[in-house]
Amino acid sequence: MPSLFSPLDIGAIHAPNRVVMAPLTRGRADKQAVPSAIMTDYYAQRASAGLIISEATGISREGLGWPYAPGLWTDEQAAAWQPVTDAVHKAGGRIVAQLWHMGRQVHSSVIEGQPVSSSATRTAGQAHTYEGKQDFEVARPLTLDEMPRLLDDYARATRNAMAAGFDGVQIHAANGYLIDQFLRDGANHRDDRYGGTPENRIRLLRDVAERVASVAGADRTGVRLSPNGESQGVDDSNPLAVFVPAAKALAEIGISALELREPGPDGTFGRTDVPKLSPAIRAAYDGVLILNSDYTSAADAQAVLDAGTADAISFGRTFLANPDLPERLRTGAPLNESNPRTWYSQGPEGYVDYPALEHAEA
Repeated sequence: MPSLFSPLDIGAIHAPNRVVMAPLTRGRADKQAVPSAIMTDYYAQRASAGLIISEATGISREGLGWPYAPGLWTDEQAAAWQPVTDAVHKAGGRIVAQLWHMGRQVHSSVIEGQPVSSSATRTAGQAHTYEGKQDFEVARPLTLDEMPRLLDDYARATRNAMAAGFDGVQIHAANGYLIDQFLRDGANHRDDRYGGTPENRIRLLRDVAERVASVAGADRTGVRLSPNGESQGVDDSNPLAVFVPAAKALAEIGISALELREPGPDGTFGRTDVPKLSPAIRAAYDGVLILNSDYTSAADAQAVLDAGTADAISFGRTFLANPDLPERLRTGAPLNESNPRTWYSQGPEGYVDYPALEHAEA
């Protein structure tokens, strides 16, 4: 069986190890979703990952409601990403852009319009806004006439990502955001070709993946799914019946990698009391499978590789606090603890000031 530290070809991307940096929303862009200079240091510090998956990055103003998150729908945003990708490559790394449409998980005060979704539904709880948390609002259903425009938004963001120097893209289809809102019958109440049967509910995922792959190349296109029973208020009555066909559809398109966010012990982005679907998805999808489930040790990650359940493991909060995580895992060095208070702040604290191993030892 492969080691966590052995190389892996992820489509056209050659990864020197199987320690992937998971997408991590950090909120260091400006109000126009333009990446800031400090983001260059943050990503370059973590270039030893086999592959960096960028923080979720908006494909449009409509789809980006997280304060100070970055975007890829304007030339200015793409140009500001260029120093980031240049720095990662100069440090020997590889990085793909995660493309994000939040659907109903936004507030009108941020996107300057009514949220959109698969159906006229509302998420329980509150959205993050520039004025603090505010109640989620009822979304309006996307119409069939709007689907070409939505696909154009994904295509434009993909072109901008490739022009900005990213090695590829990952489509965010997980965690209760727009594509996930189409996948799950708890949010998708449509009676047209995008609703009802699992085949119809995966149609948007298929359409987006085909369009993005036509721009970036299938060998530079990945997808993230969260195949659990509930994710940020979006539930499904039979996850197995929708996520296995979704994986098969992605295999037919030939995408290079599928990342699965499964419930971890803390229940982040989903319940912990549902069976994991990764074994069934592994049987349905023949590309590179990356598993993400709050991993914090090399032993736990290696056990998944040894079982053949996945080809690589993505680390989230652990990578956030340990910029040299692959070396720490390889040598068994102690890990820094992340500080939740700084996850979404605007400054360098808890962002670029976590010590690398040599500095920590000194």
